[in-house]
Amino acid sequence: MGMFNRLFSAIDAAGSGLTAERLRMDVIADNIANVNTTRTPEGGPYRRKQIVFVPRSPQPFFGLPFHRELTRERLKALRMHPDHIPFSPLQQEDIRDLPLGVRVLAIERDEESPLRIEYQPGHPDANEEGYVEMPNINIVIEMTDMITATRAYEANVTTIKSARQMMMRALQIGQ
Repeated sequence: MGMFNRLFSAIDAAGSGLTAERLRMDVIADNIANVNTTRTPEGGPYRRKQIVFVPRSPQPFFGLPFHRELTRERLKALRMHPDHIPFSPLQQEDIRDLPLGVRVLAIERDEESPLRIEYQPGHPDANEEGYVEMPNINIVIEMTDMITATRAYEANVTTIKSARQMMMRALQIGQ
């Protein structure tokens, strides 16, 4: 029965990856759709959005077993800490009972990247010199991110299919 629990854990982890990557693709599509949006309800041009993923159970990845809930502030503090080891080796007993997978911590606006400035004197949002602030979206980066998200999605689908096939074979052997 332990083998089936591990296979179900693999399916659960891959399922969380499917959900996260699907949301990532939606955000990327939203960025691409707003590549020329110069007015938003918040004011100013559209700002690129990004997904922040974290492990569902961050303890073994950060080597800090006392952190039960990972918030955005704790994640930043952990990354800045001099003892931070992002991918410490996991022992078999460390991962046996942990729910694996990923979750979305936040969808953040990229406020740090500079806006594009284009000369369009006839544009309604142009300043006195004829320049318009355009979104901080680079189509090449967005398409690269879309390909990466698609490949990660496909890898999770393959994981689920493989786990399902292993379960079916195990049931056939048991008969």
